Amino acid sequence: MAGVIWIVALVLVTFTTAYIVYGRYLSQFVGLDDSRETPAHKYQDGQEYVPAKKPVLLGHHYSSIAGGAPVVGPITAALIWGWIPAVLWVAIGNPLLGAVHDFISLSSSLRHKGKSIGYIIGEYVGERGKNMLLWFAFLLTILVVAVFALVIAVVFNAFPSAATASLLYVTLAFVFGIWLYQLGLPFSVGTVIFVAGVFGSVWVGIQYPLAIVPGDYAAGTTVLLDSTSFFPELLGSANIGAWVLVMLVYGAAASVLPVWMLLQPRDYLSSFLLYTGVGGSLLAVIVGTYITGMGGDAIHPETDAQLSFEITTGAWYGFLGQGGPLAESLPLMPLLPLLFLTIACGTISGFHSLVSSGTTAKQLNKETDAKLIGYGGMLAEGLLAAVALCAVTIVAIPADTGGIGLALPNFATGGGAILTALGIPFEYAVPFMALVLASFLLTSMDTAVRLGRYMLEEIVGTPETPVESYAANRYVNTTAIAVLAFFLLGSGRWEDLWTLFGGANQLLASLALLTGTVWLANWDKSKQLVSTGGPMILMAFITVIGLTWTALYTILGGRLLGITAEAETSLLGQSSAVVQIVIIATLIWLALSLLKIGYDNMTAAGDTDSGLAADVSTDDD
Repeated sequence: MAGVIWIVALVLVTFTTAYIVYGRYLSQFVGLDDSRETPAHKYQDGQEYVPAKKPVLLGHHYSSIAGGAPVVGPITAALIWGWIPAVLWVAIGNPLLGAVHDFISLSSSLRHKGKSIGYIIGEYVGERGKNMLLWFAFLLTILVVAVFALVIAVVFNAFPSAATASLLYVTLAFVFGIWLYQLGLPFSVGTVIFVAGVFGSVWVGIQYPLAIVPGDYAAGTTVLLDSTSFFPELLGSANIGAWVLVMLVYGAAASVLPVWMLLQPRDYLSSFLLYTGVGGSLLAVIVGTYITGMGGDAIHPETDAQLSFEITTGAWYGFLGQGGPLAESLPLMPLLPLLFLTIACGTISGFHSLVSSGTTAKQLNKETDAKLIGYGGMLAEGLLAAVALCAVTIVAIPADTGGIGLALPNFATGGGAILTALGIPFEYAVPFMALVLASFLLTSMDTAVRLGRYMLEEIVGTPETPVESYAANRYVNTTAIAVLAFFLLGSGRWEDLWTLFGGANQLLASLALLTGTVWLANWDKSKQLVSTGGPMILMAFITVIGLTWTALYTILGGRLLGITAEAETSLLGQSSAVVQIVIIATLIWLALSLLKIGYDNMTAAGDTDSGLAADVSTDDD
């Protein structure tokens, strides 16, 4: 029987080769030059534009882009279609599509004042195209905030120790920001002290787990409130509802603080936690396979069987996923296109373009840092997806449906079992991996709130009316984002939110690649456009088909007509289904319209001698 070492080997070989060869080519292709002043220096304001050291910014970027999707998606895909198609899409698609997408988004923003992809495309296709893309991105950020806040709450409810540890490391990050930027104390000394504090918070969390309201928790859990009446039940738990509210308030507050105060130091510190979880798991697979084996205390929670590094799931469950463990609970799931929407962020993610062109480009110290942070950061997210695949193929804990209810036990338990190869006790390794997942989610969630604020501020531009002034106010628009996200959670189901998020996210990836392709076409008509144009066309084709299938087969045929699945009987459920079809139709219309506008622009640029914007390679305009 095959072992998970083959998953690790395939991903490490393809990623390393791609970074050395393709990453170098792309760096030369866009002309990264350290003599050119970056927006972080040129527009430094102490609030949004703040130059950051490479390891600090890499920590922020990686923590922000790597959320719950590269865990949830690969685990669900492996149990629907088998682990081989899931691994191949991550190992091949990530360096050729996702890493290119992130790198081009960051590079194009560097040459356009650190502005978002909406601003960039507006420079070439006009105000209408800019606003269409910005509204698309703004709607996506609300979905991201809603989905990630819910997943964080589920993790905290299942592992109260992760809640305590997360609160502690956020506090440590705030103090570290003061240490660096207000007191001017040594960076290296602070790193040692505060990183040690972060890992110490893991131990504290295990000793003093925390919940907000009463529930079924492990012995010794501290419960803050006696009543559940103040909080809505989400996924059947008032504690999940309470943590969602806390997370939304936290995300709104964190998004309006200067980046030096919380975002930079927190992401830097949490990156050590994340590097340990991901890198440690990959190392443990290698060491455990050839030297130590898996710890004797790594026992399957349902079968009581001793776990090992052997793959226990099927390699291939069929094109429609009808041979896998989830076949009874899910409708027909054609591999093309749904595999690519399900795995999503493990291979390519439109949300990353918002991070790259929203916060990262405003903090890049030198242009050449973009290769490691943009291209390398996405490869690192692919490693997280590989760890998730290793975890699920080891334990394969089934659930009634996909989603967080499936991903959390597989990732935490399987990942914890892997870490026992390094001598870490299973009882500590499992909650540690839960904390790793929560850390990814926390940073992505509040970054998404900040990005939503950026989108709305760019849409408004210079306020000319009282309404526009309110919309551009950072406190008002962050509150609006949090309220809208909570409304989505209160009126929808997890499966619906995940489908909308996945479809919108992948469609935005295509539009971000369109933005990069338009930039290159206008920069120099001799530029080859295959590196960005090929992935753009592929993702647009796959995503439009996938969203259409979801609208017609899953929602219309199932929830409304009761042909392909059990129909909704409540008015709220039926209304929600109709709204989701309208949203899908809107997303597809926006995307196709922007693709047409972008194509017309590139055609016009190719018809001129030097393109429409001869000097777009600098941000001096």
